[in-house]
Amino acid sequence: MRNFLRSQLPTLDAGLTWGGQWWQARSPRERRLLAILSAVLGTLLFVYGVVKPIQGARATALADIRTYETLNARIRAAGTLTTARPQRRTGTPAEIAMQSAGSFGVTLTAAPADGGVRASIADAGYDSVVHWLADVTTTSDLRVRRLTIQKLAAPGRVSATVELAR
Repeated sequence: MRNFLRSQLPTLDAGLTWGGQWWQARSPRERRLLAILSAVLGTLLFVYGVVKPIQGARATALADIRTYETLNARIRAAGTLTTARPQRRTGTPAEIAMQSAGSFGVTLTAAPADGGVRASIADAGYDSVVHWLADVTTTSDLRVRRLTIQKLAAPGRVSATVELAR
């Protein structure tokens, strides 16, 4: 091993040789004091460089776990969130379509069709028509059987013919 160090790592070999000579030049009392000092420094380095950071990370992780467990318990205690069911509309299909259309500012003409109603909208906003259709289908048992939408000259405005049936 000594020959390997001399041939491959001459600087390390020179440093080890110098360190060995320096150590041998110390008295037994100095060697004992230096050994104790290096043991104390090594222990301090280990405690503050390894153990303390690990303990801090563990404490942080436990605090995070405690926080998330508390939040989880609060969520479970709160129960499930339910949305309020919209009130069901009753009446003839034409009455249902007219009631719902009024709440969205949609003006329509309704004519009875086989088992339902045919509603014609001359001019309305596209968003209003879509929201009206969603409201009709969620607040009643009417379903869209046929739908025709035409774009008008004004941006966002449409005309539509809708056939609703049970």
